Amino acid sequence: MTRIGLLSDTHSHLDNSILTALEGCDEIWHAGDLGSIDVLTSLTRHAPIVRAVYGNIDGADIRLELPLDAHFVVEGVQTYITHIGGYPGRYTPRVRKALEAHRPGLYICGHSHILKVMPDKKRGLLHMNPGACGHHGFHQVRTVLRFYIDDGKIDGLEVVELGKRGRSI
Repeated sequence: MTRIGLLSDTHSHLDNSILTALEGCDEIWHAGDLGSIDVLTSLTRHAPIVRAVYGNIDGADIRLELPLDAHFVVEGVQTYITHIGGYPGRYTPRVRKALEAHRPGLYICGHSHILKVMPDKKRGLLHMNPGACGHHGFHQVRTVLRFYIDDGKIDGLEVVELGKRGRSI
């Protein structure tokens, strides 16, 4: 079993409420818009494995460290993470091609600041967007997702609310 902490759109903000939500995770996944290389550095001190992609606000320093897309397998689940990609039935052309080529069971994106978890029955995958945990954007509540993958199954999904945008709990 692998415990995952999933976040996105930190926009250079990483406080104790976020780090507390990620405690006990075997892996931390960040779906882009870190905002600062310091966010990545800090996350690597809180889990044995950190997987992240760069987002549209990320500068050259982050883009040199991280890919646009990440494809990997955890506990038998083929996973695809990118920052901007759309939702089931409304994927960007680039993401649609990647989904057809890699056939993931789990597709993750950020960017919208809207927390969504939904199946794509046509493609046989689960889509996750963890919302945003930074203070910049139009979202009202900062969120992180936690779940685990065990023997090819995604389970134990939790939404962790971190308080309203603009303040920490």
